[in-house]
Formats: sequence, structure tokens, C-alpha cells
Amino acid sequence: MTAGFILKKLIATLLMPLPIGIGLAVLALVFLLKEKRRWAIGTLIAAITWLSLLSYAPIASMLLHRLEYTYPPLLKAPQGIRYIYVLGHGHNSDSTLPITSQLHDDAVIRLTEAIRFYHQLDEKPTIIVSGYSGYYSIVPHAQMQQKLAIALGVDPDKIVTRPKPVDTQEEAIAAKKLLKNQPFILITSAFHMTRAIRWFKQEGLNPIPAPTRHYTNAEEVPYYGIFSVHALKMSTIAIHEFIGMAWQKIKSFL
Repeated sequence: MTAGFILKKLIATLLMPLPIGIGLAVLALVFLLKEKRRWAIGTLIAAITWLSLLSYAPIASMLLHRLEYTYPPLLKAPQGIRYIYVLGHGHNSDSTLPITSQLHDDAVIRLTEAIRFYHQLDEKPTIIVSGYSGYYSIVPHAQMQQKLAIALGVDPDKIVTRPKPVDTQEEAIAAKKLLKNQPFILITSAFHMTRAIRWFKQEGLNPIPAPTRHYTNAEEVPYYGIFSVHALKMSTIAIHEFIGMAWQKIKSFL
């Protein structure tokens, strides 16, 4: 991991809803200590309003729904597909736990979707799994995914690992070397698919999107609900992707 990558992750973390809300609340306390009561009240109201809006289910669903249904779910793999690319998501390498507990939920869902397509195809495709070791492990994520795929019945000869990419752009670059211009199925969480497709197409690749792990309903955005941690999580995911897409445009321009 480079210093630039770590800095990018740190900035993105600080721009998430909860850190911003806490930052505004701390700023309100600072104003209060400096006896700037009007500024303190205004900043505290801003913090409460910000967190309340993003913790409200209809607003969170509306933000995330826009991302999750840019591409429709892929229910059946097209015959003739030779490769399935599964983007990494994260894990820990506690060997005392079963492999499914070591992998994050999204990572397990992505891989099981790939295996579902694998069994649909008459000529078994190669599953490409990618991802680096992360912050808390010395084992690359790609190897963890490989281990689970083999345990779930995939032929080891039909698995290719890409253990070096640390983000989606690097995953696209790694894919270019192997896939060139041939079509392949790209699997990632539905909320991340828009940004992933842009990176892969920027490399001249021909991905078939297979979004998975949907948080919102395909039919409609609910206009009811309560304040909840789950809603705040959905808002956080959406804002993270919007920031990522903004950075993607800036980086492409530069």
C-alpha cells in the first residue's frame, strides 16, 4: 500500500456521514466553550439535521437505489463466457474461524454468485478472484476467495488469483492483461457496479455486469420508515460511492 492510497482512504473515511456529524457536534462544543452561543446552537442543529436526514430510511433508500439499479441483475450466464471476474471486498485471516466467517458478507455473496454462474455454463469458465491482504491480514484476499471456491466445489484449475490490486482501478488493470477484449462477467456489489464498470471500460474491457448484494427494493423506494443505524449505513455506502465517482472523474481528467 502506498502513502497516497492510505491518504485517499483516510480522507474518504472523514467525509462519511458519521464523522461529519461528530465533527459538527465537536465544533458546536468548541463554540460553546468560546461563549459563541449562537454559533454553537447553529452548528449543533446542523449536526442533528445531518445525521437525522441520513438515518431516515426513505432518504437512505433513495440515495442507494440510484446506484443499485443502474444495471439490472444477471439471472443467467450467457453461454460461451470463459471468464468470471469477482472483485475483492475484505476479510480477516483468523484460522480458528470457518472460512465463511473470515470473509466479509459481501465477499461471500459475490463468490457464491460467481459459483452459481459457473454451474450454469456447460463449458466451465475460469473464476478470477482478486484483492490484497488488507490492513489486518498477511493473507491476500484473493487466496481466501480461492480457498472458499475450492471448498464449494470449483475445480482448482479453473481459479485464477490476482493478489496485488488494492482498489477497483488496479483490478481493472490486472484484468486487462488476461482478458483483453473478450466479454466476461463482472461481479461486485450492486452499489459499486457503476464505478466498477467505468474503470473496466476505461481500460478497453468488455464486462457484463452482474450486480449482487442489493440493499434496496427493485420495484420502488419506500417513503416510510424510521431512523435507524441500517439507514445510516445505506447512506454511508451511497455517499462513499458518490465521492468515489467524483474522484474517478477528477483522476480521469488529470
